[in-house]
Amino acid sequence: MSETDSISIKQQSIWKVVEGQSTIVEDLVVVEAPLEIRICYFSKRRWEKKSLAITMRTPGNDMHLAMGFLFSEGIIGRFSDIISIERIDGNILIVNLLDTVLVELETLERNFYTTSSCGVCGKASIDKLAKTSCFFPQATMPKISMATLTQFPFLLRNSQSLFDQTGGIHAAAIFSSSGQLIKFAEDVGRHNAVDKLIGNCLQHGQIPLRKEVLMLSGRISFELVQKAMMAGIPIIAAVGAPSSLAIELAEEAGITLVGFLKADRFNVYCGVDRITKKNKEIRI
Repeated sequence: MSETDSISIKQQSIWKVVEGQSTIVEDLVVVEAPLEIRICYFSKRRWEKKSLAITMRTPGNDMHLAMGFLFSEGIIGRFSDIISIERIDGNILIVNLLDTVLVELETLERNFYTTSSCGVCGKASIDKLAKTSCFFPQATMPKISMATLTQFPFLLRNSQSLFDQTGGIHAAAIFSSSGQLIKFAEDVGRHNAVDKLIGNCLQHGQIPLRKEVLMLSGRISFELVQKAMMAGIPIIAAVGAPSSLAIELAEEAGITLVGFLKADRFNVYCGVDRITKKNKEIRI
């Protein structure tokens, strides 16, 4: 068991019933715990501290989670906007921002309380999101073959060590358009897994991700498309279905959206011109 696994899972005594016979056994379950993200920023000639978000997450890679969250919400634009990140009492992070970072909390228009089930939701409008991101993908690029795309569910599942042990966690990964796994993250919350990916990429100078693919283990919701849009990701693929608002935002941002992805089939909801078959574009 890795160091990350040791804080992400715990043993639980359970009654296991098989064909009417019960026994007490030790099982492994994924840890779900609150993480509070606070920021320290300069405003009106003084330093301010603000509790910005509480999210239910799986412990591990918390700093990447905080960085990805701040980036996808448009609070920071680069890794260098952060002076330092301090941990308090295990489940509280304080992100200290440069005094040049402009934080306009009143324009965020909502309370940043999230849970592992709902994610970040309630944005005022798609138009506002479109004005926030400066990393719009290049039209029709990159190209990805159907053969490469249909390998992603297997490659993602093969990387899920926490899922193997608990059966109760989401995963997200960044792939190159040629099929190489670049980054991977697991979390009890879909949106947290994506924030961990984005924060990791931000720290290593890999944003924008204009040539990469975001692969998700579940459904595609509006807030996940929002996060991909902020990072400049041109293609989102998932084993589950997208919501109507996710499709609307993806179309607005010029993102290719693929759902119900399996080894032998998938649905394309928008941006089909990025997907090729035998060196030819798919036509509708």
